[in-house]
Amino acid sequence: MTKAIKLLTALPQKQRERLMEVAREVSFPEDTRIFEAGGTADRFWVIRSGAVHLDQQVTPTRKVTVASLGAGDLLGWSWLFPPYQWDFGAEAYSQVRAYEFDASAVLALSVEDPLLGLSLVRTVAEILAHRLEMTRGKLLEQYTIPRRPH
Repeated sequence: MTKAIKLLTALPQKQRERLMEVAREVSFPEDTRIFEAGGTADRFWVIRSGAVHLDQQVTPTRKVTVASLGAGDLLGWSWLFPPYQWDFGAEAYSQVRAYEFDASAVLALSVEDPLLGLSLVRTVAEILAHRLEMTRGKLLEQYTIPRRPH
């Protein structure tokens, strides 16, 4: 299994410093909807403190939490891939403080500094691989039928 990767600590120092030049500090009160599935993905966040739940609408009246994110975690990766729409919704489970990054500014930096762009894509890919493994594990736990002794 892959280990959890934190975006800012995984980037080489020089690339992290360049990325932080376009960061701005934001906060979300508890129970704030940060984004909805299908909305335009034009930014991302690195959580500094608090907790965010990612959710999926499974029926018109029911959402299911698919992941919980905390300090150091990347919130939002859909800004990297067409059609640039959120795949999930996100809600602040508690007061959240985060660094917010405008996707167009980060993409422009990545053109100026290809090493930053490559580092970002590799790190986001590692984060996605880890989350996919975690999701697979949760699904196996929930849907594996235990064998009965004979």
